[in-house]
Amino acid sequence: MRNVTVKTGEGKFGQSIHVGPHELRGDEPPSAGGDDRGPDPFEFVLAGLGACTSMTIKMYADRKGWPLVSVEVDVAGEKREGAFVAKRSIRLQGDLTEEQQARLLDIANKCPVHKMLTGKIEIESALA
Repeated sequence: MRNVTVKTGEGKFGQSIHVGPHELRGDEPPSAGGDDRGPDPFEFVLAGLGACTSMTIKMYADRKGWPLVSVEVDVAGEKREGAFVAKRSIRLQGDLTEEQQARLLDIANKCPVHKMLTGKIEIESALA
């Protein structure tokens, strides 16, 4: 896994995010005092969950030779009573049986990011 480097960017909350050769921008929406130049930190986490879910489902269906054409994952999040709740909606396109669809929903819950977010997470911080 590549390291992620984040530096202060433009505006009040803007961030410049580097992952290998990729450069992304992060920010906060205007309602939180930002300039909306990119997703907020929670949206990046939700995007990671959505991408991992889609990749995992597609990989499994391909390996099984199932007629899955595409996967679309919508992920929304909200803070609720001391918890963060991610709501994931998955659309499968292809001539799949009900059993195949049910199995792919089960596989969605086995994607590595889902496992990470629902498992134990430790963060070690130090000044460089």
